[in-house]
Amino acid sequence: MEQQTFLNILPILIVSTTTIATIFVEAFYKRSDNLIYWLSIVSLILTLIYSILTINVQNLNFSNTLHSGGITNLFYFVLSLTSLLVIISARDYLLRAKYHHGEFYILIFSSLLGMMLMASSRDLILTFLGLELMSLSFYVLAGYNRKVLFNNEASLKYFLLGAFASGFLLYGIALIYGSAQTTNILLIVNEFNNLLLKPLFVLGLVLLLIGFSFKVASVPFHMWVPDVYEGSPTVVSALMSTAGKTAAFAALIISFYGSTTSQVNFEIVAKIISYLAIASMLIGSITAIAQTNLKRMLAYSSIAHAGYMLIGIASANKLGMSGVIFYLIVYSFMNVASFILISLMENDFEKRISLNDFIGLANTHPWYAAIMALMMFALSGLPPFGGFFGKYYVFLAAIKADLTYLAVIGVISSVISAYFYLRVVVYMYFRTNEERKDIFHTSADNFVLVLCTLFVLQLGITPNLVLDLITRFLP
Repeated sequence: MEQQTFLNILPILIVSTTTIATIFVEAFYKRSDNLIYWLSIVSLILTLIYSILTINVQNLNFSNTLHSGGITNLFYFVLSLTSLLVIISARDYLLRAKYHHGEFYILIFSSLLGMMLMASSRDLILTFLGLELMSLSFYVLAGYNRKVLFNNEASLKYFLLGAFASGFLLYGIALIYGSAQTTNILLIVNEFNNLLLKPLFVLGLVLLLIGFSFKVASVPFHMWVPDVYEGSPTVVSALMSTAGKTAAFAALIISFYGSTTSQVNFEIVAKIISYLAIASMLIGSITAIAQTNLKRMLAYSSIAHAGYMLIGIASANKLGMSGVIFYLIVYSFMNVASFILISLMENDFEKRISLNDFIGLANTHPWYAAIMALMMFALSGLPPFGGFFGKYYVFLAAIKADLTYLAVIGVISSVISAYFYLRVVVYMYFRTNEERKDIFHTSADNFVLVLCTLFVLQLGITPNLVLDLITRFLP
């Protein structure tokens, strides 16, 4: 039985073992960068394969604190694949910056381990530990190249604001424990209606929601996002905006809705989340219009997308949760490709990332302009790309939950966001520039972009394949 338990959590063990192994390799071998790079890739491929092979075997391990199989393995797959894509592109990006070191991959794996714990945890203490492991790694990754002033600034801002969010989260967990006498999420969900009668539990719930809102980058806890995404190395921004958001939403769904089929009244929580969704969608979309820096534009876009996903959570039904998970999957591929394309344009670490730098790109590099245009169409929610169905499912879930006003506001926000997404396409295809811009690409970058493009197209053409898989594993 004990052996089976460890087999159930083998993806976590692979990642944690690789993290420790890479630390020793970095400590005892000179020029270990390439060795760690390939070790990381092999480890992630093994994690991906095992997660898919054991997806049908669901278990609760270690006194019902750690879930394995089912939707947890699907999260493992998405988080590992996102990390793999970022690592593949990051190598050449860091070589150009002359800052390629083995500790970059160690930090990526440390953050991935935290994210996997968040996705599989069924205990608030374990969720907090996973979140802190992810956050601490991100703080360092944001300031990875300490020679760049923007990196240092981003790291410090993220750390200071993240510390406050962690304080809210931990205090909320303490109040919930004091009221429920347990931190086990399944037990708390089963007694949720009775616990709502206790003021301390409600206060703890609100504090917990504030902590998670910071991690998913929803208004009004979004202040860190534009500066951190802009100041961090572009490949790190790609990871934070995709895998980091996926893990935070996974923990949010699990913490507030558990994994049981019991009928629970989440009306109070749903109302608060609805307000957060409205504010995030409108403020994120409207503010993004004024941005000329593409990384800041994608940062505000990320805030708006967090609002769309919160609609699915506020709906508190199975379609809403399935829609959010589907949205997270397609959003990961869209955003990774967008940030990687921006990183290829940078001629001098963190330069050439403004909108004007993309003028006439279709004339000089039609292949990359086409991929960028496709990602902008997908992010704006145009059919037949995956982004359209991500929004469609969460809007449909809101309508079924009698929250039609959320779907209406979501459509309005999508119309607003279409302006700044399509503006990028206009600059690339309908404006000319005599200066030819070099794109520093490799076969590895091309592989990542092609893979992301295929996934975005596949999720738009046959969305039911993935949605049915998600729905099958949700309780």
